[in-house]
Amino acid sequence: MCLSLHQYYAVLIIIALHYVVKSGLDAELYYVRNDLISHYALSFNLLVPSETNFLHFTWHAKSKVEYKLGFQVDNFVAMDMPQINISAQGEVPRTLSVFRVELSCTGKVDSEVMILMQLNLTVNSSKNFTVLNFKRRKMCYKKLEEVKTSALDKNTSRTIYDPVHAAPTTSTRVFYISVGVCCAVIFLVAIILAVLHLHSMKRIELDDSISASSSSQGLSQPSTQTTQYLRADTPNNATPITSSSGYPTLRIEKNDLRSVTLLEAKAKVKDIAISRERITLKDVLQEGTFGRIFHGILVDEKDPNKEKQAFVKTVKDQASEIQVTMMLTESCKLRGLHHRNLLPITHVCIEEGEKPMVILPYMNWGNLKLFLRQCKLVEANNPQAISQQDLVHMAIQIACGMSYLARREVIHKDLAARNCVIDDTLQVKITDNALSRDLFPMDYHCLGDNENRPVRWMALESLVNNEFSSASDVWAFGVTLWELMTLGQTPYVDIDPFEMAAYLKDGYRIAQPINCPDELFAVMACCWALDPEERPKFQQLVQCLTEFHAALGAYV
Repeated sequence: MCLSLHQYYAVLIIIALHYVVKSGLDAELYYVRNDLISHYALSFNLLVPSETNFLHFTWHAKSKVEYKLGFQVDNFVAMDMPQINISAQGEVPRTLSVFRVELSCTGKVDSEVMILMQLNLTVNSSKNFTVLNFKRRKMCYKKLEEVKTSALDKNTSRTIYDPVHAAPTTSTRVFYISVGVCCAVIFLVAIILAVLHLHSMKRIELDDSISASSSSQGLSQPSTQTTQYLRADTPNNATPITSSSGYPTLRIEKNDLRSVTLLEAKAKVKDIAISRERITLKDVLQEGTFGRIFHGILVDEKDPNKEKQAFVKTVKDQASEIQVTMMLTESCKLRGLHHRNLLPITHVCIEEGEKPMVILPYMNWGNLKLFLRQCKLVEANNPQAISQQDLVHMAIQIACGMSYLARREVIHKDLAARNCVIDDTLQVKITDNALSRDLFPMDYHCLGDNENRPVRWMALESLVNNEFSSASDVWAFGVTLWELMTLGQTPYVDIDPFEMAAYLKDGYRIAQPINCPDELFAVMACCWALDPEERPKFQQLVQCLTEFHAALGAYV
């Protein structure tokens, strides 16, 4: 999706974004290369982590190109106006150069700030004029130190207005503060020692009771635990924990996917690894900062003359080891499962010296979210008009696939239209979420823990307690049904991600879509019950939607 910058001048060889984040990630995104503008790259509104304060842009021109650079920020309380280390206007350098953009948070509030950098380019005359808009989202957080300082200033305000006694009062205050801090430290140390002593005594008693129980019942019987922590990358083999609602629940520990090494991830898929020679890459279907999805051709192992189409997920050269590991790990979410509405991986390519590849069966209309949005565009050449009955049929298929996962006690944790695919017969299949954070960055948000999560699709218990179950998947299904009825709109688009939990807890939900029947919106509303036990099971959703689909057919 590249267009020529100018028809008569070979102007910009490269304009690229380059930045390094705390995890060691070295990222590069090309906006203009070989005189072509990548509108796909410009459409990305990428998230800038809180610890990343500088963006570096590499640029140069073949001939004289004048520029003007400006910024817009939607929240000056959270972030200052961006600063650059070059002049706001001038001439693009003829040699390869780098300029820096500084994004400084004020530390006054927690907010996700929207930033627009506008670069105006003029070639030789005012007739050749091009505007490039770069959008970013910057995470800003309140600084606790400033809160404490402001409180201290309020307490000391009386001293400032007493010129006669200012000096002795200040020195006295410093003395008392020092004494108070020392006493507080001594008191805290005493409390910690007491807690450690009590903890050790309880551990001794617990060990004694366990040993007594083991001797009376036999060592072969397992002990009962109230809480069990499971790895998110092994849902198929996970022992379910029964919550109060009766749903199998996973409590996901932070960064658990990142604790898996690349060697471990490759070992898990070694049995389905194939030779790189069997894969031919064709068109790029989707592209992000680190990942790509290709339309590929897979050659049959026994008969080289036999070929079949496939999706091929892979990463770019600058992808970090963490990105590669997460792609392989998350691709295994549905592995080994067989259902007409699931699309698990079939093969991988993990040869040394080659970028890892994940192969899935091909669905010729591709990603469901992109398909829905294409249907919404008036100018798009849609293969066929999508009726409300078609959309309900898609919802039934997704519910059938999720019902199968629920019976197998597999929790998806990221059900959405972006993680489904569709073919020309309107058959829908659920996929894993590998590369989704990179390919759909606007659908994921970081709430201060460096973990990008699909906040707008998550149930309240998942947002607050990091608990996932089939009931939280039901919540996400309700949001996915809303996506279907709105042809790919973004839910809760006007709600700050930091406010989502409070918004849901207060009982607010996304509004009923236009032209959505009341019966269908009632199904969505049931999926968004705060109490997980009050949400319907997937099998009930299948039955309800099937009956509604039949009723729609009766009026056609």
